[in-house]
This record gives sequence, C-alpha cells and structure tokens, in this order.
Amino acid sequence: MSTIKISIVEDNPGIRESLSLLIDSTDGFELCKAYPNAEAAMDDILVNTPNIVLMDINLPNRSGIDCTVFIKEHRPTIQVLIQTVYEDADLVFNALRAGATGYMLKRSSPSELIEAIHDCMNGGAPMSSAIARKVVQSFHTPLSKPDPLAELSSREEEVLQQLSKGFRNKEIAENLFISVETVRRHVHTIYTKLHVRSRTEAVLKYLGSSSS
Repeated sequence: MSTIKISIVEDNPGIRESLSLLIDSTDGFELCKAYPNAEAAMDDILVNTPNIVLMDINLPNRSGIDCTVFIKEHRPTIQVLIQTVYEDADLVFNALRAGATGYMLKRSSPSELIEAIHDCMNGGAPMSSAIARKVVQSFHTPLSKPDPLAELSSREEEVLQQLSKGFRNKEIAENLFISVETVRRHVHTIYTKLHVRSRTEAVLKYLGSSSS
C-alpha cells in the first residue's frame, strides 16, 4: 500500500490538531478526516473510508468503544488503533473485544505512534509497553468466579427457587406461608442483588449458578 489513509476521532481540539499535523507531515500517510466525537464519525466514516482510525476512548456521549463496534460491524477491514490516557486492563480488553487492533497511550511519542500505525497495517497488534504490562499482570491474577447467589438470604433464595419453577407471587406466598406483599419485596430485593430487571433474567442467573 503506497498511502495509508487515516481518520482521527478525538474530542480534545489540541490533541486532534497535533495528530492531524503529524499525519499530514508523515510520508506515506494521508489524513482522511478528523472528527470531534463518535457520532460525527459514525455518520461519515462509512463514506470517507480510511484504512485506519485513531480512536479516543473517553468521548462525549457515545464512547470510542461504541464507535469501534459500529465501524467493525459495517467496515470490518478498517483497522482501529485506540489512543487513551487510561491504563485500565478492563478498558483494554473491552476495546479489543470491540474489534480494536491495538491500544496506545496518548503519551506515546510520535515515532511510536507512526510505528504502531505501520504495525497495524502489517497485521500486528501494537500496544504501549505500559499497556502490555497491565495485560500480562491481569493474567497473573487468580480468577475466582463469584457466586451470584451469595448475597441472597435463605428466604430470598427460597423465593427465587419458586420463581424458577414458574410459580406466581400468590402461589409463592401460599407455598412459603407468607403474604403476597412480602413476596413482592423479596423479588425486588432479588432483582437488586442479582443486578437483573426481570424474572427471566433472575431465573437464568439462578439456574446458571446452580449448574456450575
């Protein structure tokens, strides 16, 4: 490829201008377009199709990860190189799951960024050394699968068990010898503790935990 077409999604005007100047002044690079937010990029990037997008994560309204998902769904050949000040391992994994090719810190030097762009286009997955270290460290941390039912009281678990059998509130009240209003309170508490919004979600989480 003789020329690499690059778009920028960055809400900070100063950083956006600096990146634009870097792209414009680098042989073999062509600035396709620079966007101040994800919405502007998502409206236009499918028309002005770049080879690679330099993507900020922390954007107003829609995040850079949302924008990455959109781009990869509609133009999977476009490479997305995340640029951020964050070294959070969860953000790294979320960005990579969204389809990002690489993850660079904004404090990376211009030469490191240029090298990362070439690396992306040559099939690599560039990461700043600090980011790579965070990723490696995350694999060294023992993973324990939390039990979603651990926070439930014995009565709440009984109510949830009844829900899993398809009983309605009135039937649960009769089966457990409690009032319908008490059942409703227990169900509300179960939703809160399990971070769900419906009976179906609560039952699925219960069944998943019971089978593990």
